[in-house]
Amino acid sequence: MTKRPMPENEEGFKKILTPEEYAVLREGGTEAPFSGGYVHEKADGTYECKACGNPLFSSDAKFDSGTGWPSFDTALPGAVEYHKESSRGMPALRSLGEGGERVEITCARCGSHLGHVFDDGPTKTGKRFCINSVCLDLEQK
Repeated sequence: MTKRPMPENEEGFKKILTPEEYAVLREGGTEAPFSGGYVHEKADGTYECKACGNPLFSSDAKFDSGTGWPSFDTALPGAVEYHKESSRGMPALRSLGEGGERVEITCARCGSHLGHVFDDGPTKTGKRFCINSVCLDLEQK
C-alpha cells in the first residue's frame, strides 16, 4: 500500500476526483443511502482515502449497519481526525458529542470529509463510523 502523491491545492483535487467525489470529499456532501459501491462489499483488504490513498479502515472492522453506508467499528491508528459539528436541530444525528453535536470524520492526511462517527455501534467498540463509499478505494488482499 503506497500513498499517492497528494494534490497541492483544490484545483489538483478537482483534476483527480469526479464531480460527485469532489462534492463529498472536499465540500462535505453526503451520497444517497444504499447508492455506494462499498455498502455490501465483503472482500478483504484496506479501505483508503479516494483523494490521497491514506489507509483508513481494515475490512476486518467493517460491519453491516443497515444504514445504507459502509460502516466500521474502528479506524486504523492515526488515519482519521475528529471534528465536532452542530447537528442543527437533528437529535437523531448526535454522536460522541454532547448538546446536539455530532462528530465529522476527515482523512488525517489530506483533510477530506469521509462521514461521521456515532456511538451506537453493535460491536465491542460501541462505535459506528458511517462513511461515504465515494470517499473510499479498496486495496484488496
